[in-house]
Amino acid sequence: METKEVKIWIYDKREKSTTTFYVEQLSYNTFRMTDNDIFNCSLTKGTEFKTRINDDGHHEIIKILKDSDFLTRRFFLSPQYKESDYRVLGEELTKRGGFWQIDFGGIATVNIPKDFEFNIDQVMKELGLNLTEIVD
Repeated sequence: METKEVKIWIYDKREKSTTTFYVEQLSYNTFRMTDNDIFNCSLTKGTEFKTRINDDGHHEIIKILKDSDFLTRRFFLSPQYKESDYRVLGEELTKRGGFWQIDFGGIATVNIPKDFEFNIDQVMKELGLNLTEIVD
């Protein structure tokens, strides 16, 4: 099956909530995340999972098949910086196979390739970005 990006609704029994995701469909009930879920830190870019369809017609994750190959970190953005200040880091990540996204205008999630040649903390320091990291 050729992979294609599709929109699916995933119901989380623990949270009793439904979230919409754009994912790559690998098979009938197997998917790969194309970005990061802001609320579920285990669903990050590249994570592959298997679902079942519940009585409401929504997907429920029954198994994580493969964890993401990326190191994922989240930061609160500071209003003292402009978007262009962050863009330098984001573009460098993207050029080297990484990914970044901004959610709610104030949370940055970066997916760092495991073989990324730069130390993210050092790069942020050199760019003068003093961001607060969100940890689980």
